[in-house]
Amino acid sequence: MHKVIPRNESHAVQFTILCFSDLPHLQVPLFIIFLTIYLNIIFGNTLVFLAIVFDSYLHTPMYIFLCNLSILDICYTSTTLPKLLFMLVTQHKTISLVGCMSQMHFFLCFACTEMILLAVMAYDRYVAICHPLHYTQIMSSRNSLVAIISVWILSLLEPVSFTVLVANLSFCSSNQIDHFFCDASPLLKLSCSDTTHVNMITYLLGALIGMSTFMLTLISYVYIIFNIMKIHSAVGRSKTFSTCASHLTCVLLFYGTTLSLYMRPTSMYYPKQDKFFSLLYIIVIPLLNPIIYTLKNKQFKDAFIKLINVLSSLKYK
Repeated sequence: MHKVIPRNESHAVQFTILCFSDLPHLQVPLFIIFLTIYLNIIFGNTLVFLAIVFDSYLHTPMYIFLCNLSILDICYTSTTLPKLLFMLVTQHKTISLVGCMSQMHFFLCFACTEMILLAVMAYDRYVAICHPLHYTQIMSSRNSLVAIISVWILSLLEPVSFTVLVANLSFCSSNQIDHFFCDASPLLKLSCSDTTHVNMITYLLGALIGMSTFMLTLISYVYIIFNIMKIHSAVGRSKTFSTCASHLTCVLLFYGTTLSLYMRPTSMYYPKQDKFFSLLYIIVIPLLNPIIYTLKNKQFKDAFIKLINVLSSLKYK
């Protein structure tokens, strides 16, 4: 049933983000925890980025994609955590309509970027394991560069129509967002406009980006697993699988949370549950990515040692 919009209805000029208002006694501890996590995300992903940049042996498609993932994780968390930290420490929780739409837009951009980038990384592993003789030709420097540029351009443009539609909705019932950032679901929940067309766009974009990248990733891993099973040696199977185990872990964590949150009707918005799952993919995944990708990677350990030596030599010059 369509909602009726009064003629004298006006658009909200600012919102109040409730954050964790139901936990007033934990505002300071939450600030300390989130600040520590944010600094670790920046530090960990910056180390990965610098290690890849300074080590010529890591200038391969797989590590170039991982370098972009590190940049992305820093950008991803930076759209939400600095504002959240500011609100926790000052208790000033208002945000303008423009600020809210900007935060939502760039958050969606970086979410789309991660989905597409993870799919490209899965395809890279598929080619490396299933077509090793053609790897250098298929994943050449030129093709890898085109893939990276395409990922960023497509992701920056894809949410534009959705952002414009949401910005033109009316929020006459309330301006309180029961979340810790301007996410799409709580915003649509507040609107007293007819959101049918916006919901339709959400599902279409979700199917176009979310489901298509998920299917590409899934198909890549089906072929990878079949190919690994053909290897007779147990050591060979283990060694081959280890080259994509870290990526598969990140894929499962990311898609497990994002698809469950966004591929559903806006009526099924549960604030406490959604805040928890949002924290998983906004904070936990970018924090774990550098650890997951480097923990058992000898090349990365060697690259880190080289990076430390480079930084040490610069320090004492």
